[in-house]
Amino acid sequence: MEPWTIQKLLGWVTEYFTGKGIDAPRLSAEWLLCYVLGAKRIELYTQFNKAVGPEHLSQLHELVKRAAAHEPIAYITGKKEFYSIEFEITKDCLIPRPETELLVERAIELLRTRTGEQFVCDLCTGSGCIAVAIARNFAGCRIVATDISDAALAIAEKNVAKHGLTNRIKLLQGDLFAPVIAGLGPAQFDLIVSNPPYVSEPEYEKLAPNVKDFEPKSALTAGKDGLDIIKKIIAETGQHLKPAGTLMFEIGNEQGNAVRNLLETAGYFSDVKIEKDYSNLDRLAIAVTKPAK
Repeated sequence: MEPWTIQKLLGWVTEYFTGKGIDAPRLSAEWLLCYVLGAKRIELYTQFNKAVGPEHLSQLHELVKRAAAHEPIAYITGKKEFYSIEFEITKDCLIPRPETELLVERAIELLRTRTGEQFVCDLCTGSGCIAVAIARNFAGCRIVATDISDAALAIAEKNVAKHGLTNRIKLLQGDLFAPVIAGLGPAQFDLIVSNPPYVSEPEYEKLAPNVKDFEPKSALTAGKDGLDIIKKIIAETGQHLKPAGTLMFEIGNEQGNAVRNLLETAGYFSDVKIEKDYSNLDRLAIAVTKPAK
């Protein structure tokens, strides 16, 4: 019997995942093999003809079954890459998505135009991926990151420590700005960012099994129209954002007009913009508070 080589396994798992309707079947196969073999992706291809032993084959078989049942690869491996940074991930937090990288990109671009130390608040931080990505790419900021979930914050704490940012990112447990009020750090910020829950109840019922059946509902849904958390953020931002400060957050792909209206009627923003992502879908809301008189 011919041995199972890395090349042969990649081909078989990719084909199997394709038949099961798994997203990005080739990439999913690569991540599982990397996890089982303790290898980097490039090593799969530099060792294409290497035979895989029975213990690794048995482990891979079990993981492939879990993935075929639509369990996300990130939860199986406990890891996910975001903004070219590896994060630890568990079922207690949302899996970081490529779409959210646009939020990080715009935040870093903005901070690089500022002078002096910048104070940033990351609401609904989850795994801490946004806070860590910003801090890693802009040294002149300090970040307060909040989340209502203790379990999610435990993962964020691991990620902050993993990337050596404990002295620059402060994690606080509570609902949005509530722990900021009680905390000892700054109460007003130069920049507030968030990837809040914004999925509506009807949308949630139509989500793919790998999302609906595994990711925490509280990190996804926000009422009938998906705007409950966004409304709270906008209502409370006025007292936590400095004059000429910026609020930016991710939104659903059909929420642009509704969010623009909420921001414009809030009364303390001088500039409001809805930005589309690279798929031409509504993705970011960016609003700047009025300058000091």
